[in-house]
Amino acid sequence: MSGSSGQLRVAMVGVHRSLARTPAHHNWATAFDAVPETSIAAVFDLGAETRDEFLACWGSEIPAYDDYQRMLAEVQPDLVCIATHQRMHADQIEQAVAAGVRGILSDKPLATSLAEMDRIVAACRSKGVPLAFGLDRRWTPAYRYLRQVLADGAIGAVTSVLGYGLPNLINHGCHWYDVMLALAGDPEPTWVSGEAVDVSGEPADSRASMDPTGNGQIGLSNGVLGYVSEHGAAGGLAFEVLGENGRLLILDDARTVHLLGIETGTQLGAMPKHQPQPLDLPAPPGGWTTGPAAVQDLVQAIHTGGSTACDIDEARRATEIGFALHASSVAGGARVEVPVADRSMRIESYPWGNE
Repeated sequence: MSGSSGQLRVAMVGVHRSLARTPAHHNWATAFDAVPETSIAAVFDLGAETRDEFLACWGSEIPAYDDYQRMLAEVQPDLVCIATHQRMHADQIEQAVAAGVRGILSDKPLATSLAEMDRIVAACRSKGVPLAFGLDRRWTPAYRYLRQVLADGAIGAVTSVLGYGLPNLINHGCHWYDVMLALAGDPEPTWVSGEAVDVSGEPADSRASMDPTGNGQIGLSNGVLGYVSEHGAAGGLAFEVLGENGRLLILDDARTVHLLGIETGTQLGAMPKHQPQPLDLPAPPGGWTTGPAAVQDLVQAIHTGGSTACDIDEARRATEIGFALHASSVAGGARVEVPVADRSMRIESYPWGNE
């Protein structure tokens, strides 16, 4: 795909999930292809076969590289799309910022340690480079609508947010923490207490051993309490938001939502004055719309000097909580203050592509 004048030129970095033109989660090439303001200008991947498949799909004229820094120097892209293993993210984002890129889209999870995360945050802030972090529920119409419902006071002041069905603490857990924070009004986490499940019986190379699930409590700067549990949901995200005047029950990744309003002062055992009511949610769009929405948001942030809906602070908060839960678990469930003092803990997560 060749670019035209005025388009932002994108370097695709790690493309084993972008080898088809069918939109799907993690297929970021389709997301950039859907946004007229961007064009794919280069591809980096360590696998020769993967590079060849990408070029066969997206155009043989696209320059392909197995040397990341050479690509940055020769192509000088406006944007980089980082979809490599998270152990590579800190180096690649630092090098991209130093090379003068104007924006970064990064797949999740962000890093394998808080020290790496700190490097990413510092690099982006040093040059004011906006980041679109791939927690795509920030761009999902249903979740955006529910945030507005809560902001409008449908259940009064939010007091707690509970997330169910946490699959692991880092790799996918960041989705749970990010939705929890969004529903709570995007406060800062101030402390975490929790435990990872016992994986002593698992093989050392199993996904559960690398990145176990767990349960925890998160204190937030606005007084809201967050909770995450391995239990309570099958096959999708589920949340319960408690407020002074009711609760919001979010099921099946916001495909079904019930609102229960209770007047302040209702006595225990008394019948609620309002029965649960299903909310009419925005019609679910067809296809993978959150990918192009994230790209469009990044383009706008570049042109306006603003931030994306899931920029560096959102990425930082969701990442910090997962590592804080690991740190608390090591300490027997003791409360751990956030930011976590020890930034060196390393959590190697799942194999990813051919990096």
